[in-house]
Order: sequence, then C-alpha cells, then structure tokens
Amino acid sequence: MKVQVRGKNIQVTPALRDYVEKRLGKLDRFLDNLGEAVATLVVEGDSHKIEVTIPVNGMLLRGEEATGEMYSSVDLVVEKMERQIERYKAKINRRSNRGVANLAENQDKLEDETPRVIKTKRFAIKPMSLDEAIMQMNLLGHDFFVFSNAETEQTNVVYRRKDGNYGLIEPEFE
Repeated sequence: MKVQVRGKNIQVTPALRDYVEKRLGKLDRFLDNLGEAVATLVVEGDSHKIEVTIPVNGMLLRGEEATGEMYSSVDLVVEKMERQIERYKAKINRRSNRGVANLAENQDKLEDETPRVIKTKRFAIKPMSLDEAIMQMNLLGHDFFVFSNAETEQTNVVYRRKDGNYGLIEPEFE
C-alpha cells in the first residue's frame, strides 16, 4: 500500500515518515485491496494528532488520534484502523452470507461541537444503494451520510436516530 504523509505545523522528518509508512503498511495484511493511504500529521499546542484516510472498494476508512507524542498517536491510529478493517470485513462477510448486512453496531460518538460552521468539506458522490450508504456512514463513524441513491438517482441523506435506527431524507420537488 502506498502511503502519502503530510504535515501541518510540523516538519515531517524522514524517520517519522518511515515510521508512519511502516506502521500503516502493515494494514495490507488485513485486506488486499486497500487504496493509497493519506496520513496528515498535525501539531496544535501540546497535541500531536494524526488523521488517516484509506479508500477501500469505493468506501472510506478514517481514523484520528491525538496524544502528547506523535509516535504514540501513530500507534493508536493504526490500532483503530485495524478495528475498522475487521468491522468492514465482518460486515462484508455477513452481507455475503445473509444477503443483508446487520448494521446495528456500536459506533464511537462524535465529540460535541459548538453550533457554528467551522469546516466545509467537498467530496465526490457516487451512486449507491441505501445499505451501502449505511455501511459507509458506519465505517466513517458519522451520524449521517449524503449519497446519490442508485435507485432514484437523487441525492439522499441517511442518518442515525437516537433510538439506534436509521432515517432517510429524500428530496421532494414542488
């Protein structure tokens, strides 16, 4: 697996780059078709954070960890990514065995944030089924996911309800 290492407020030394590439490269043994991993190293005050994104078959695996030292942050994010890959493989196996994935799994809750727009994201939307969108949302650890519904060819939003079930928002044009 190819690993792209970027730094924000940190000089990425060759030793640190080698460490990140070596640790993330070991994820290949869990899954064959991993895409190019993007690791962003960020230093904010005393916090050393790493954000990792890996595309897998049109899905995204994402992990983020922060500690007081970058090497331990790398170790923790690799452990988190291993757990995500195991969940992904288990869901794929359940889906192939039963035809429908059981998506009611415990997910890490997102930290509470202040009610203001502090970040804007843009991403390509690919057509997928509702089940694929729910699986992608869970793999990312998010509470909602925007996708292009392959059946209706419209943009939809799937979200996790407080009762643990899922909701779907479909556009209605007047």
